[in-house]
Amino acid sequence: MQYKEIVSVTGLSGLYQLLTTKSDGAIVRNIGDKTTKFISARQHNVTPLESIEVYTIAENVRLHNVFQKMVEHETSIPPVDPKTATKEGISGYFKSVFPEFDEERVYVSDMKKMLKWFELLKANDLLHFEAQVAEDNAAGEEAAPVVEAPAAPVAEEKPAKKAAKKKAVAEDAAEGEEKPAKKAAPKKKKTEE
Repeated sequence: MQYKEIVSVTGLSGLYQLLTTKSDGAIVRNIGDKTTKFISARQHNVTPLESIEVYTIAENVRLHNVFQKMVEHETSIPPVDPKTATKEGISGYFKSVFPEFDEERVYVSDMKKMLKWFELLKANDLLHFEAQVAEDNAAGEEAAPVVEAPAAPVAEEKPAKKAAKKKAVAEDAAEGEEKPAKKAAPKKKKTEE
């Protein structure tokens, strides 16, 4: 399993490995308990972690850059527990590890989510970002203007057969017959008082 296969699923906690996509959803494996399940595209959206970016004071950064900083500072500044830490404790941790955060646009709830994801990735030995750093350098990308990339539906195929049939029937009817002209409603008479 690689970092680029890891996704977040709306409506479900934790992180998942994207195994395969289908026309009506996807099959994912929970990183924590290793259970596999089908998720419907009607109910859930899937966002790859490699596409998520975080607001900073200057240019936005990819999520893996934040995780790298957390790894680098882990011995000197251990991560706080997102379940027991206060809001001030969590924002203080991120200020010390990644001072470039834009405090007005990165909420404490986002920071908690990043801490939980960091714990999951660390427990499963998925904090290796060499490939992502190489891709960023090769593409010359610094950042895009979003905190999280909008989650795209897993499947975007929509059948257009019924609409095409209705249009063909309407065209056939229009060729053979003329439609009657619409009649205007009678005008109301004004009464003088």
